[in-house]
Amino acid sequence: MTRLRALCVAVALACASGQVLADTASHNASAEKFLVLANADKLGTPVYMQVQQMFAQRFEQTKAPASKKAVLDSYQAKANAALDQAIGWNKLKPDMVKLYTASFTETELKDLVKFYESPLGRKVMQKMPQVTQQSAQLTQAKLESAVPVVNKLLDDMTKELDPNAGKAAAPAKK
Repeated sequence: MTRLRALCVAVALACASGQVLADTASHNASAEKFLVLANADKLGTPVYMQVQQMFAQRFEQTKAPASKKAVLDSYQAKANAALDQAIGWNKLKPDMVKLYTASFTETELKDLVKFYESPLGRKVMQKMPQVTQQSAQLTQAKLESAVPVVNKLLDDMTKELDPNAGKAAAPAKK
């Protein structure tokens, strides 16, 4: 009887682990589908563009003749290859899938997929980068008026905590 019970437990565990693996694969697939719809594979694009710009600026700074543009192209290609090794989608994707499966249930990911496949979801994906950039610009513009106030408060706090702060140092006694 004990062997039969042990065998039943082993079979139940094997079935459960198979279900967990199936659930994990399905959860991962939902995360991958969402990441595709969210254009997560393009997350590194600004970094690539910034590095390309750095090389182009350095090329201009050296006052290299146009005949040396092939050298620039060669180094930009090498930089792209280095970035691919560090942040290429094939490097990021497994960690991104883990991040999203840890943060969202499979049902939530499926709901996100439905949303991003909808006309409104596609519009959100199209407009959100612009809206985010404009929001940051608005915030920055509003923040500028607070900078002098915050700096004065920092100075006032420093003076209150250290009355000698900001005063000329007294000559050293001999």
